[in-house]
Amino acid sequence: MAKRILLFILTNVMVMVTVSVIINILGVGRYLTPYGIDWVSLALFCGVWGMAGAFISLAMSRFMAKRFMGVQVLDPNSGHPLVMMVAGLCQKAGLPMPEVGIYESPEMNAFATGPTRKRSLVAVSSGLLNRMNRDELEGVLAHEISHIANGDMVTMTLIAGVVNAFAMFLSRIISYFVSLTVKEDLAYIVRIVLTIALDIVFSILGSIVVASFSRAREFRADSGGAALAGKERMIAALENLRHNFEPIDNRAASLDTLKISGKPSRFAALFATHPALDRRIEALRGLNA
Repeated sequence: MAKRILLFILTNVMVMVTVSVIINILGVGRYLTPYGIDWVSLALFCGVWGMAGAFISLAMSRFMAKRFMGVQVLDPNSGHPLVMMVAGLCQKAGLPMPEVGIYESPEMNAFATGPTRKRSLVAVSSGLLNRMNRDELEGVLAHEISHIANGDMVTMTLIAGVVNAFAMFLSRIISYFVSLTVKEDLAYIVRIVLTIALDIVFSILGSIVVASFSRAREFRADSGGAALAGKERMIAALENLRHNFEPIDNRAASLDTLKISGKPSRFAALFATHPALDRRIEALRGLNA
């Protein structure tokens, strides 16, 4: 646990240092001038923080997933049934072979991550392997392969980066103009406090937007999985998950967006990155294929 916490802290420090260096090189750290806001500098400042942080995280996603979840990568030449199943699905989808791994967890779950199609990882939990038959497992793997084929990791990174940048941009504009309405000796404190508060508020609102896009990508990945493995296998996999899903593995909460969700409450559904399993099954049954 201590090793994972240290790795998480080091990762975030690395992201902050890298982004700070980029901002200093571009010279956009100071977007406030004696004449007001330098709009170009502010836009670049927010864009760098929003986009660079997201893409650095994406670039490290495969490495971090393996370290946080303790994924044991299988030898691609081992002939392991899981490797062979993924290889067959990738060949059908016209994709290069990703890394395939297993991580120890009683939770029934799986995820795909990686910065590119050529540098991706598909991992499944031991709990899922032990409680699914071959057809159901193929349905889950087809869903994850479909995520890679659709470029969902890059797409969601772009969306998250744009939303983060927009949230930062708005919070700084609002806090600046509010600070102009108070006494000069309080203006700096008001601007800083309000910027932090608005960053938090807009980040929460932005996460709702990102989550809605993520849910749409899940439906598309289900459809793609059905095309690769067959609709009945996808439905069987989701039916199994619906009856047996228990979110009991709390390792690496940052990876929750990659993993399967059960049935969230109405409020939690706004922030859920995956649709409820009932809705996914219903959508699959409505497919013609």
